[in-house]
Amino acid sequence: MPSIHPLADVQSKNIGKETTVWQFCVILKNAVIGNHCNINCNVLIENDVVIGNHVTVKPGVQIWDGITLGDHVFIGPNATFTNDLTPRSKQYPESFAKTVVKKGASIGANATIIAGNTIGEYALIGAGSVVTTHVAPHHVYYGNPAKHKGYITKEGKLVDLQYKDNEGVLYHFNNNQLIIKE
Repeated sequence: MPSIHPLADVQSKNIGKETTVWQFCVILKNAVIGNHCNINCNVLIENDVVIGNHVTVKPGVQIWDGITLGDHVFIGPNATFTNDLTPRSKQYPESFAKTVVKKGASIGANATIIAGNTIGEYALIGAGSVVTTHVAPHHVYYGNPAKHKGYITKEGKLVDLQYKDNEGVLYHFNNNQLIIKE
């Protein structure tokens, strides 16, 4: 059973077991949230949203219609998603752009993810970055606009553009996984 703070406005019945929703959150009725998630205070989650298992959403995040977060995703404080590439007041598109954050990806504090992009598995988006393009699995992006600056392993070890970590260990991709080169 989920743990929902009494000061949260949770309209959805689709919230997984052992998920915690903190105070001042608004979760609309059609949102789907998995098991063992931590939805921190001051988070808004709209209707056409799917959140996987073991996801952490830090304070001040709005997850708009059209956004999907995979399992084990981390969304840092005040990260921003968009879902309409040409917004106008009181003029709504027929459908919102789809944004997908894949399994194990992390998005740093105050990063902005422009609508319609996919953040690949275990990718890392640096704090304050503005993502305007798809990000491949295990890639590290940061800056404004965010640029490819390196790689990251599933375990969180940073690897430079020459596929070396800070200890000089060499890595390579095998079946879309970043692993030590033998």
